[in-house]
Amino acid sequence: MAEALWIALALVFVVEGLLPALNPAAWRRMFEQLLQLDDEQIRRFGLGSMVLGLLLLWLIQALS
Repeated sequence: MAEALWIALALVFVVEGLLPALNPAAWRRMFEQLLQLDDEQIRRFGLGSMVLGLLLLWLIQALS
C-alpha cells in the first residue's frame, strides 16, 4: 500500500511538470489567471478536484 502511495505521488509530480516543461508561456498565463481568482473560487476548485480524484479512485477500485 505504501509503495502505491509513493508511485501516485511521483505521478502527480510528472503530471504537474508537463505544462511548464512543454509550454512555459501558457503555464505562466494560466498561473497569472489563477492569481486573479478570489479565495472562494480557489477553494471550490480544490474541493472539486478532490471529489473528482476520490470518484476516480472509487471507480478504479470498483473495476479491479
